[in-house]
Amino acid sequence: MSGPDISVVICVYTEDRWEDILAAVASVRAQSRPALETLLVVDHNEPLRERLAKEYKEAGDVRVLANAGPRGLSAGRNTGIAASYGDVIAFLDDDAVAERDWLRYFAEGYADPRVMAVGGRTEPIWASGRRPAWFPEEFDWVVGCTYRGLPPGRVPVRNVLGGNASFRRTAFDAAGGFATGIGRDGDRLPLGCEETELCIRLTRAVPDALLLIDDRAVIHHRVPAAREHFGYFRTRAYAEGLSKALVARSVGADKGLESERRYTTRVLPAGVARGLRDAVLARPGGAGRAGAIVAGVLTATGGYVVGSVRARRGGATYSVAAIEGDGGRGGGDE
Repeated sequence: MSGPDISVVICVYTEDRWEDILAAVASVRAQSRPALETLLVVDHNEPLRERLAKEYKEAGDVRVLANAGPRGLSAGRNTGIAASYGDVIAFLDDDAVAERDWLRYFAEGYADPRVMAVGGRTEPIWASGRRPAWFPEEFDWVVGCTYRGLPPGRVPVRNVLGGNASFRRTAFDAAGGFATGIGRDGDRLPLGCEETELCIRLTRAVPDALLLIDDRAVIHHRVPAAREHFGYFRTRAYAEGLSKALVARSVGADKGLESERRYTTRVLPAGVARGLRDAVLARPGGAGRAGAIVAGVLTATGGYVVGSVRARRGGATYSVAAIEGDGGRGGGDE
């Protein structure tokens, strides 16, 4: 098959998601354009690693690895990158399933040699069966999904979204791996922005690099019941502010907040207006959506202010490690 070989990395950390993990792997194995391999990277959970190694013992296309770095999503991804064989490394969340042509659309994006990353569209699967009436689509990033305001089609972007993304291997050679100290660490505060920081670092290292989002490369992401509540919404928005402050401190506010300026000055005001219009028309959730957008902005801003103070005082740091892999040699099932 023409095009790059693609390795898929799925980072996992809890047995609570056992059925989701199996479904994620099954969706990769059912791709119209087969993956070269699937790597399951287990984040410091030996019982889960042993259980998965037994589950896929006879599967030649699935390898189970232990996170070789510090606890957290970034180090897990770096472990997968270092152990993989593919020319392109794709990332899929452990509680998501990919549509059949997911990898085919990723592969097509790399026909242009300037393209260093391709992301896709992530649709929510709400635990309750439907979107909460108050939950604005403009804030779907809170639950790890594509939000209203992103451009449609296959288009250049500043950064891809980490749970549904792919990168050329040479991107990591040029820019290093995901930074540790920014993103998720199991069930702790739901931080983010590790993919944003990587993408900005990548385009600085390779000035002519193109990063794309193709909205045909679709995955479906589970949203547990706990994340359908306003309390989580507020916590995640605050954590995003903390992370944005750390990224802006590193790469500069001009680049670190480039996309956010359009989002806050155009996308969100339009969302508030839609919500208020729906409220006037007595449509369910209109006032709630408008209020949630305002609350989300204020909470994220508060997190950004706190994060900026911490960064200036040296209380918040992160590190970037070079990817020193052997293309999978010596990194087999454990």
